[in-house]
Amino acid sequence: MPELAEVEFYRKRWALPGTGAVIRKVHVHADRKVFRGTDAQALQRALTGRPLGPSQAAAKQMLFRTGDSGWLGIHLGMSGELFTAPATLNPGRHDHLVLFQEEHALVFRDPRMFGRVLFHDGPAAPDWWRRIAPPILSDAFTVAAVTAFLRRRRRSPLKAVLLQQERFPGVGNWMADEILWRAALPPARPAGALTATEVRRLWRECRQVCRQAMTAIAGKGDHLPADLNVGIPRSWLFLHRWRDGGRCPRTGKPLARATIGGRTTCWSPARQGRI
Repeated sequence: MPELAEVEFYRKRWALPGTGAVIRKVHVHADRKVFRGTDAQALQRALTGRPLGPSQAAAKQMLFRTGDSGWLGIHLGMSGELFTAPATLNPGRHDHLVLFQEEHALVFRDPRMFGRVLFHDGPAAPDWWRRIAPPILSDAFTVAAVTAFLRRRRRSPLKAVLLQQERFPGVGNWMADEILWRAALPPARPAGALTATEVRRLWRECRQVCRQAMTAIAGKGDHLPADLNVGIPRSWLFLHRWRDGGRCPRTGKPLARATIGGRTTCWSPARQGRI
């Protein structure tokens, strides 16, 4: 599932070519589950004739303004992606939402349909957007807030806690592994067992990984899979975590894998300790 930086990458695929241009026609697969809870035909009518406005990414979601009062939300799910196609596009079976502008078409494609399209028409941001937790790179993401969250989940393994979006928005499987590896913390360690020094180190690495991922991934090129391998430094755990016989970039020792908190996890026993 796309994480913070990947979501920002895909947002730019629509925003850079499409912002400011009028949506002349809207194609929807109204009966598909990506529109669950949303009236796809009402969305279709509301978007037609409006310009695509400013946009932003938050956690694993993105928001596009349309006109003065439209709020279009996109959640990519596991297989969703946004891309631009020629304005002559004939939408395929997985192209569930297509915004046709004069020069191009903005496409949301989701073969597995775990993604979601939301729409709100009104002067204020919708509840589903305002409920997203404060960004990790914001001033609201404090050491004190992280400490309190870890204490409330003191028995849960750190890996599982880092995946909880109500405090770590946008962090998914690979980012959680990267954060714990850099912080030299074992993924199975109970969240309540961290010292004050370790909590501060975890807080710092959350911010560092988010900041660097936004630079290395969100700002790179037009084809995400290639850019992940080209743009990310060799010093990151990311490029070594799924390789058979992969080794820790810092210690040179073998990496380990296990299911922790219900997710496949990679870590360096030499750096983070064994479970």
